[in-house]
Amino acid sequence: MRRNRLLDTTWRVGVFSVGATLLAGGLVMMVTPGPGFLGIILGLAVLATEFAWAQRALHKAKEAAERAKEKALDPRRRRRNTILSVLGGVLVAAAILAFLVVYDFHLPWNIQDWTPWN
Repeated sequence: MRRNRLLDTTWRVGVFSVGATLLAGGLVMMVTPGPGFLGIILGLAVLATEFAWAQRALHKAKEAAERAKEKALDPRRRRRNTILSVLGGVLVAAAILAFLVVYDFHLPWNIQDWTPWN
């Protein structure tokens, strides 16, 4: 296929189209719900089969993912993130409780007037 110029060009255009579509989908999913990083990695992997620039970008993306994994598994960071998460949860619970107290929330078994139509 590499010897035939038309087939080679067609193949490269097809690989570029599929890879660019996956890459663009991954970039869109970075700001919308979806597996954005997966789309980017898959797009770069498809493009890397034919293009040297995509191989370099894929290599850099893999290195960045490895560094992020090491940071996430660092015990000090995990402990800090756990403490911050628990503290945030307590603050949210306190805010919800304060809202319910301020607006006089009554539980269903503590309602004084049972008439449904006032």
